[in-house]
Amino acid sequence: MRLFVALDLDPEIRHRIAQFMDGVRESAPDARWVSAGSLHITLKFIGEWPAERLDELKRSLKEVRSQPTGITFSGTGFFPTPKSARVFWVGMQAGPELASLAAAVDGATSALGIGREQRAFTPHLTLARTGSGRPQRMSSDRANASFRRLQEKLAAMPAPNFGTMSPREFFLFESKLSPKGAQYTKLESFPLSAGV
Repeated sequence: MRLFVALDLDPEIRHRIAQFMDGVRESAPDARWVSAGSLHITLKFIGEWPAERLDELKRSLKEVRSQPTGITFSGTGFFPTPKSARVFWVGMQAGPELASLAAAVDGATSALGIGREQRAFTPHLTLARTGSGRPQRMSSDRANASFRRLQEKLAAMPAPNFGTMSPREFFLFESKLSPKGAQYTKLESFPLSAGV
């Protein structure tokens, strides 16, 4: 099983982002655009996990405690840099509770032998990728024109604001790869505790 832990988007925010994507998609026709229905906030990518240990993982995630926080979705950007862009994203602003939740999930999963995150938690929603789509900066980074028209279009628009949500739960997802892209299935939900 290929698993990850994530927050889901409120339907209204997902709809606004989907409309935005529809309005700018033609400016980067060679990019691989994410399906709006697949958008989520990844807290921890687990990777391959044995089905016979699924209950153990769920029990560990049930122990995670974190306060809810408001998350605002606004602005856009490119990884690793605008000039050598390979990933187009929507920005997120949240209180420290979101990073604390990601750290708590990381701690809960590391207790089961899953490697800890080596990079700082950088919340964002990936909308499109080009090339390998890997956001890390590499010494071989060079100008990438795939997103140039999109960048010009965005420069002429006001920065988008998609709204704010306050999630009350996070989810364990299974990811199944297919020729049509990854299909995500929620396996379990875990409430955030208001009284932490």
